[in-house]
Amino acid sequence: MSAARYAVGIDLGTTNSVVSWVELVTQDGDMVHQQVLPIPQLTAPGAVEERLQLPSFIYLPHPDELNEADLQLPWEKNHRYAIGTLARQLGTRTPIRLVASAKSWLCHPGIDRREPVLPLQAPEELKPLSPLQASTLYIDYLRAAWDHAHPQHPLAEQEVVLTVPASFDPAARELTAEAAKSVGLEHLTLLEEPQAALYSWIEGTRGGWRKQVQVGDIILVIDVGGGTTDLSLIAVTEHDDNLVLNRIAVGDHILLGGDNMDLALAHQVRTTLAAEGKSLDNWQLQALMHGCRTAKEQLLADANLDRVPVVVPSRSSKLIGGTLKSELTRDQVTLTLMDGFFPAIEASARPQSRTRAALTKLGLPYAQDAGITRHLAAFLARQLDAGVALKGIEAPQGSQFIHPTAVLFNGGVFKSAVLAERTLSIINRWLAAENAPPARLLQGADLDLAVARGAAYYGRVRQGKGVQIHGGSAKSYYVGIESAMPAVPGMDPPLQAMCIAPFGMEEGSAGDLLPEEFGLVVGEPVRFRFFGSSVRHQDQVGVTLEHWHGDELQELESISAELPAEGYAQGEIVPVRLRAALSEVGTLRLEAVTRDGTDVWKVEFDTRGGD
Repeated sequence: MSAARYAVGIDLGTTNSVVSWVELVTQDGDMVHQQVLPIPQLTAPGAVEERLQLPSFIYLPHPDELNEADLQLPWEKNHRYAIGTLARQLGTRTPIRLVASAKSWLCHPGIDRREPVLPLQAPEELKPLSPLQASTLYIDYLRAAWDHAHPQHPLAEQEVVLTVPASFDPAARELTAEAAKSVGLEHLTLLEEPQAALYSWIEGTRGGWRKQVQVGDIILVIDVGGGTTDLSLIAVTEHDDNLVLNRIAVGDHILLGGDNMDLALAHQVRTTLAAEGKSLDNWQLQALMHGCRTAKEQLLADANLDRVPVVVPSRSSKLIGGTLKSELTRDQVTLTLMDGFFPAIEASARPQSRTRAALTKLGLPYAQDAGITRHLAAFLARQLDAGVALKGIEAPQGSQFIHPTAVLFNGGVFKSAVLAERTLSIINRWLAAENAPPARLLQGADLDLAVARGAAYYGRVRQGKGVQIHGGSAKSYYVGIESAMPAVPGMDPPLQAMCIAPFGMEEGSAGDLLPEEFGLVVGEPVRFRFFGSSVRHQDQVGVTLEHWHGDELQELESISAELPAEGYAQGEIVPVRLRAALSEVGTLRLEAVTRDGTDVWKVEFDTRGGD
């Protein structure tokens, strides 16, 4: 294959997806001329328009609802699905046929993400999709749109950078990469969304970013998207008289974002309708939620709008019956989001949990506390010592949390200047209480397009052009080692956690074989237990923990496997040494090697298990 001509960034968003690109062969320095791909999509039955964003929705129509011509796209005939703007519109009226938030489901460890479960509570005649299938359909749609616009340079031959939440674990990263590779995108790199947003800011300054930051700065990136809240810290250091950007911390996975806000607004409208004597069932509440999403986006995008009508379908024997009408006002949206999601709390506040019911319906594991500022306060406190190993970075003395000196916002929620100003003012109030200077706002990124644009810029950086953020693995990873001890009734053998991949381990690298030997059980079913930590930054490969606090390590999805026993007895314990490797897309692989090196067992941390 000839060298790629373009670096293509894909923001596979929970709510909207965007494609940006930059030529690799004509640019130099920090100056980059980027473009965003206009994506053809159905905006009404049979009507195709180009838009810069593809809404991340799939609508599964009733056989009698749309005909073949209604779903025809410029590159092919789609007989089964509507994807994009039309899908979102139809789903507002008939939500039981709408696949939404597939990205959030893709990182849900409590379900089989290959199982067709979307949409929930779908009609019996409907063939549902798995989160993996839905993600694959979005990527394939974007691939087809690109190939339609660039027939001489198909996407499969370009350098593709696909973004994921910083908090995605290796299993979710692996699934995302699998979805992309299944449609031919083999030349693939995954990039964390907050880093992509910062790359976009760098690109947008046209080389002036060095004048806006200095050695010792701590940049806080707050990314509130459709399904997740991502928090990251970037430290500014110096090497050979050049400024260097280092990703020093990533927050835990917080399933809290625009979806939660849409539901909160839907309950507000539901209350208004109830006061008028109009009750809604759960089916209508789902439709109302999608309607509130559209109204919220319109109000946040257009400062001249004061109110937007919201239409709720009524239940009837027909596919779509009559409608109920209400509205959302700008004041309602602003107050609901500020008071409910950005409360003005102290830096000592922490997310609250509640006692949950023993039985629950299948659904996404949303954060129990909707207060994003409480999650932010907890993150800054946990990362007090982040980056202290770097020259020029010091932990503030006597402080209760790390002090950010600059803030970069990302995500459609912050299209509302009121919410961005609210969040920054709360952070600066915390800093003032500790006699620290206020954090400044880094401006200039297009919140709708920043992630895709930053991803394309990063594709260029990988070619040795531009400014790189040094990051590597967002967490330290550990494998569980069971202690050898006599059987004791009612007591499991003690478990230790050994670090196999330290924080910051570079993608595409592998560690050395550890000197200590362990016993590997082959030829019978076994379970590998893995752990991750976003706060233990200093642990190196081989460090073994016998005890840890509950919030230091989080247990990740375990892997069940039966390792081949060729040449060994079934159930034999084979002495092995361990090493770990991290793929280019962030997949963690554990290798167990025999003393003489003739046999190697490999376990990849993905959702399939196996060897």
